[in-house]
Amino acid sequence: MNNIELLTVFMLAVFVGFEVISKVSTILHTPLMSGANAIHGVILVGAILITGVADTAAQLWLGLAAVVLATANMVGGFVVTDRMLEMFKGRRTSNTPSPDAIPAGKDGRR
Repeated sequence: MNNIELLTVFMLAVFVGFEVISKVSTILHTPLMSGANAIHGVILVGAILITGVADTAAQLWLGLAAVVLATANMVGGFVVTDRMLEMFKGRRTSNTPSPDAIPAGKDGRR
């Protein structure tokens, strides 16, 4: 493929990706983020493999940059996913006892 064809494919991918992601409902953002993190893990492994067979210093530095950026992207995605999941956990008030604080009955059940 020549450069014009590659640029055309890239521009179409950007447009389709934007249209697909903008239509995702709020409820699906967490599962979508988890799937994206799995994809970033594959990208990280690919960057490591490609960097391992680098021949020149320029290829090595470009591969190193790819590994660093893919790692930052993957870790950042997991941090954001964790924070989003924390929002869905129930909040306890100071006067609400935790389930562990409830004494067991005579038969051992709570």
